Amino acid sequence: MNRLKTAKHISTFTNPPIICIPLFLIICIILSFNGANFNFNKFVILELVSLIFASILPMAIILFWAKKLGTDKDISNRSDRYMPLIVGIISYFIGFLVSFIFHLDNFLTCLLLCYSINTGVVLLFTTKWKISVHTTGLSGPVAALILLLGPIGALFAILYPILIWSRVLLKKHTLSQAISGGVQGFFLTVLEMYLFVNILNLPIYNMTGLIDSILYILAIILTPILLGALSYIKVKNPLKTFIILEIILLVLFFALMPVNVFIIFVLISLTSILISLYAGDDFIWYKILTNQSFKTL
Repeated sequence: MNRLKTAKHISTFTNPPIICIPLFLIICIILSFNGANFNFNKFVILELVSLIFASILPMAIILFWAKKLGTDKDISNRSDRYMPLIVGIISYFIGFLVSFIFHLDNFLTCLLLCYSINTGVVLLFTTKWKISVHTTGLSGPVAALILLLGPIGALFAILYPILIWSRVLLKKHTLSQAISGGVQGFFLTVLEMYLFVNILNLPIYNMTGLIDSILYILAIILTPILLGALSYIKVKNPLKTFIILEIILLVLFFALMPVNVFIIFVLISLTSILISLYAGDDFIWYKILTNQSFKTL
């Protein structure tokens, strides 16, 4: 299988309404446990609400709108994305209202509100700039899993640098757009979850602490941001610069961060490096890591 086909498969699987199916399934399973007891009825209800409002309705409008406009399923033209994003905002908000009114689960209630708000932020960006909906759609549920599972949830962020490569290779986004979508999705979701818990008086117990969650996010995004910055800034020896800065980050994480955060940083860094080496000359990170000459983006 060539790299282009691999990138297409990754892009299809990580389409926001699709990637949220397995990730929300995990979230709903976790939320359905009360100690060692599993509440199957609660799981079915939470899963149905998640499927309908976070996946089925957003995907239906994407497919309908793409067919109506005669464009691809990614709706690549920035100005054509307004309607699906608006419908997504409404769908997530209805899901929030259903969960809130019927007291289904405090975590899911706040998360669906986060989805609605974050999609609104993406819509604002989209009026001027084509920020990546794919990386935003991945980072939201992964941030939720970090809040629920800590380092285990952060492991799902291994997909982040892989998805960046996929979207850039397919020419769906620039490197900065792909990186930025994930950065804003990670931070907004965590910050909003803590905000809504307090504003709506919906207590959630045993969530990963706010500071720890932010540290996990930094462990996830710093190496992709570093490689991204070197793609835009002209330096004499990009490989040497990357190695020096990466070693500094490695030492700082080892010395100052909890061991779980350090491990996540190492895993995401290795994934970023490996996907770059796999990508070859078609991806600028490869040229940085092999010290080839290149024009900055």
